[in-house]
Amino acid sequence: MKLSIFIVNRIANAGNKSFSRFIIRISILATTVSVASMIIAISFINGFQEIIADKIFGFWGHVRVMHYEPIKATVAEEVPIVGSDSLLHQLKDHSNIKNISAYATRSAILNANETIEGVLLKGVSNDYSFQKLDRFLIKGFWPIIKESDSSSSGNIAISSYTASQLQTDTGRSLIIYFIQNDGSAPKARKLKITGIFRTGIDVYDKVYAISNLSLIQKMNGWTPMEIGGYEIDLKEPQKMESSVEQIFKSLPGGWNALTLKELSPEIFDWLKLQNTNKYILIILMTIVAVINLITCLIILLIERTRMIALLKALGSRDKMIQKIFVLYGARIALRGILLGTIIGLGICLTQQYAKIIRLNEEVYYVDSAPVSIDYGQVILIALGTLILSSMLLIIPSYISKKILPAKALALK
Repeated sequence: MKLSIFIVNRIANAGNKSFSRFIIRISILATTVSVASMIIAISFINGFQEIIADKIFGFWGHVRVMHYEPIKATVAEEVPIVGSDSLLHQLKDHSNIKNISAYATRSAILNANETIEGVLLKGVSNDYSFQKLDRFLIKGFWPIIKESDSSSSGNIAISSYTASQLQTDTGRSLIIYFIQNDGSAPKARKLKITGIFRTGIDVYDKVYAISNLSLIQKMNGWTPMEIGGYEIDLKEPQKMESSVEQIFKSLPGGWNALTLKELSPEIFDWLKLQNTNKYILIILMTIVAVINLITCLIILLIERTRMIALLKALGSRDKMIQKIFVLYGARIALRGILLGTIIGLGICLTQQYAKIIRLNEEVYYVDSAPVSIDYGQVILIALGTLILSSMLLIIPSYISKKILPAKALALK
């Protein structure tokens, strides 16, 4: 065993004075709190970003193909394009495309119980994958077109917010009005409410209702081949940017392909902003841990002045003495890091399965604090804190160079 490690073990196992023992405990506690805070913050922010993005992609897919428009609002109606089976098959050949279906949107007014509510009606085709929306459905069923039942085209699903405003429920009927651009009388249609959904995202719950594409085609006077665009779900969302470029190259002139990040930049910019909070917290917690460890090491150096002087008198070099106290400081840091990791992961796992921390869904888009534990990031936090602490502990260890054996040993 190396001499420096042997001395570190002797110091650690020796009965420390009450004051130094108190300082060491404070340092371990500060490191524990810092590491636990970093793990909890990263896991909660990761979970928040993932679940919000997953909700948005679940409702609107990852990529939309539509008529090219230089400036288009997220909730604006589409200019119709003519669907093509050959193009559809060509798009489906892309390796990263999981599902593709036609859609269209149309502004409308819902009327029930002498109350009206404006919505943007999203009409979907009979091959639409409602499985990705099932988590949002809180009552009833989706308005799926059944070829054997022509009446199914008169179904609609509304949000819980809209249902509350209209004071209605599933199984009941409402009147939908389509305002005409030419100023003529609105077109009306009686629809049956088959389902009620809640995404937890205001921009969707307060705006959208879901029905069948054929209804919008009839109200707009479109042919069965005219659609608003294609909604595309990807197998690997992380390849969204490269996939949209490939999709765009397959499209005819006058068409465009956009990611949902481009269509809803305000939401995704807000999610990116959460990374700033994450990095600020990590920096602050690291500073707290390092400062406490440096303070602890300085106090231990002062306390062990006679031991340092004796080692120097016996021929020990300054580098070896510095190494002793750096290793001792790293040992203290390691205890705090291990405790912090255990506590941080414990809190995250408890929230992940028990959902103890509840949130206001109208404000945060989720009803409980989401958690996503990235064990790679957890390891980086633990190793990064240990390495950074060990490197910075070299600075206070230089105090040992200033200790003169003759003076220190002469003190009683």
